[in-house]
Amino acid sequence: MVEQERGVHRELTEHDVQEMILLAARLRESHGSELDDDAIQAVSEATSIPADYVRIALASTPAVERRGGLSRLRSLYLSFDPNVRRYVASSWLASVAGFLGAIGSVFGDPSSFLGIATIVCVLGALWNCSQARDSRVASICGALFGGLWFVSNAAFLFLYSFWLNTDGSPPILLLLYIALGAIGGGVARRLVDRSLSRLGMRDTADNRQELLRQLVELQDRLTTGERSMTFLCVDVAGSTKMKEGAEPLDVEFTFTEYHRYVESVIRRHGGTLHSTAGDGVTVAFDDPAAAFRAARNLQSGLIELNTHRNRLGVPIRLRIGMHAGTVIVAGQDVQSVNFAHVIDIAAHLQKVCPIGGVAVSEAAAQGVPGGSTSIGEETVAAQDVSAIVWRPRVEVALGTATSP
Repeated sequence: MVEQERGVHRELTEHDVQEMILLAARLRESHGSELDDDAIQAVSEATSIPADYVRIALASTPAVERRGGLSRLRSLYLSFDPNVRRYVASSWLASVAGFLGAIGSVFGDPSSFLGIATIVCVLGALWNCSQARDSRVASICGALFGGLWFVSNAAFLFLYSFWLNTDGSPPILLLLYIALGAIGGGVARRLVDRSLSRLGMRDTADNRQELLRQLVELQDRLTTGERSMTFLCVDVAGSTKMKEGAEPLDVEFTFTEYHRYVESVIRRHGGTLHSTAGDGVTVAFDDPAAAFRAARNLQSGLIELNTHRNRLGVPIRLRIGMHAGTVIVAGQDVQSVNFAHVIDIAAHLQKVCPIGGVAVSEAAAQGVPGGSTSIGEETVAAQDVSAIVWRPRVEVALGTATSP
């Protein structure tokens, strides 16, 4: 539903647009008038096109342009976002109320017609505020009505002053009008909401729209956390056999040194430890080039680890998978990323990577200087993702320290 509302993960084709226009035209013919919010939402759901796109398309179709001026204005009004429509209605009602007040001040109102019309404008403004999506929008509508009512009244009185002597209201009252309008709008919205809730008359479509709004806001917050990152999945090949028959203290010492070695290398290249699982380590980098340098360093530096800090009699040898993609990070906490597809692919590439090599996916290779040609010629694949394998040009015998 969020993707439908926002349309961020779906590209609209010409066929989609034509289908939407055709459906909207049929609904318009059956209604005999322009489409309201419910009809626009129905078109949006039927075609999987965001409602805002539907409004824009309907406002620019030739069928609308052939109508009269009032129909064009109504079509333009309906093409606005619902909140914007509330603001426009408040502004229009305030202008009318200000004009009526100015006429009454200049010519008087013996029949009370102008006063009644002004009251109708105020009631219309309160109803407009009560139909807002939330109290914040209702308060803004009320404040807009109060402020523009005062300003428009002062503007009309200023124009009349060229022919007649009139006295306007003190400018400080503008703040009072705005405050009273904001309070009145917010109160009207809450009273209507409470009344409908008590009577069980709250429209389910409104509830659905409110849920959609909350989901869109959540999506906005999640989208702000999107980051392009590169992950390395590192694992020790044959670690189970290495531990068989070995002294527990030697196993504990050797693999503790191994983890220290990995952490020192990734820190040196600007990486962040994401997680560990047994002998496996997952590392995150912002830069694919830095991740690739770290992966090569991990492989080439094993000779020192095995010579001086390995007490198992069997050299530690690594498989490394590397993949890049977009993940959603909460703040700066990379460890909050737990179920990202990019990590899964890196783990699968690590499993098919030759011992002593680094399997670099094509997506990650694009961020490496020189691209895939600078990595190697051998390729592997996992989960329909192909990768280029880097191997050291010179194989160095990995010695091991002897246990004291």
